[in-house]
Amino acid sequence: MITTQTAPPSVAQPATTRRLSGFKPTGRLQLGNYLGAIRPMVDSQRDHEPIVMIANLHALTVEHDPDRLREHTTRMLATLLAAGVDTARTTCYLQSDVPEHAELHYLLECATGYGEAARMIQFKEKSRGNATVRLSLLTYPVLMAADVLLHDTDEVPVGDDQTQHLELARDVANRFNTRYGRTFVVPRGVTPAVAARVMDLADPRSKMGKTATTDGGVIFLLDPADVIARKVARAVTDPAPDVAYDPDRRPGAANLLEILAALRPGTTPAGLAGEFSSYRQLKDEVAEALVETLRPLRARYDALMADHGHLEHVRRSGAAAARERAARTVARAKDAIGIP
Repeated sequence: MITTQTAPPSVAQPATTRRLSGFKPTGRLQLGNYLGAIRPMVDSQRDHEPIVMIANLHALTVEHDPDRLREHTTRMLATLLAAGVDTARTTCYLQSDVPEHAELHYLLECATGYGEAARMIQFKEKSRGNATVRLSLLTYPVLMAADVLLHDTDEVPVGDDQTQHLELARDVANRFNTRYGRTFVVPRGVTPAVAARVMDLADPRSKMGKTATTDGGVIFLLDPADVIARKVARAVTDPAPDVAYDPDRRPGAANLLEILAALRPGTTPAGLAGEFSSYRQLKDEVAEALVETLRPLRARYDALMADHGHLEHVRRSGAAAARERAARTVARAKDAIGIP
């Protein structure tokens, strides 16, 4: 494990911990995104300096429809604001509105080996047997490193599937600092304690995802109440009649209990198991908790989508704030690497 270095003397240290959260607009945000990334980020606005980035450049690594990408990007911005992103406390912007991301990306590519990028698990899985794989799929972990390092980020919330990418960012930052002088803050990863990995209700051994091929087991944040109730009622459970928390042998029940524990602060999945005498009772409670949690989010989303002027203002002001910091970082990196 690489030891985290202190920030370069030339880097102004934030009064609070700076935390970056990125969201790729490739589909509708779902419950796993909310519990694992969005809600912890919203809660951290009081005590941290959050940065929220919609990573639309990352959506170009695979075949995509331009119109759908634009639509997903706008809807994602509105959904994040509806979920509680406070632009008075949080810098919220589109990655494509800050060209320093691409500029720092190239500088970091000059400090990254081909083998480092090629051994990323996601690249190996998506490129296997694919003769038309895009070069950007190979290099986007370096762009991800640029996303993080651009803001002198202290912490990055990560799931299991992004840990390897964060380690690459740390490796590249350390190498750049060693070769060219201390330039970047080396970030650390953080994970939420509960519901860090929400599983698909229809397949509790697979992660819930916004790009699932079928959405029967995915709770999307904008799902109506009746749709949520129907999906939870059809959730896969276990043959045993009693409700118990056993993630290895009874993943369906464990997933529902973990979701409920995440929606009820101060509880644990194992502790909640004893409250239910049947799976129907557990499912009814999970559905009710989800509906009550997401109802106000949907109402705020509808209001935001009806006010595109406000969304455009958020986009412009967020990009301006992000570029102010990003320009300083790029200037520092260019000077260190020898670019006048």
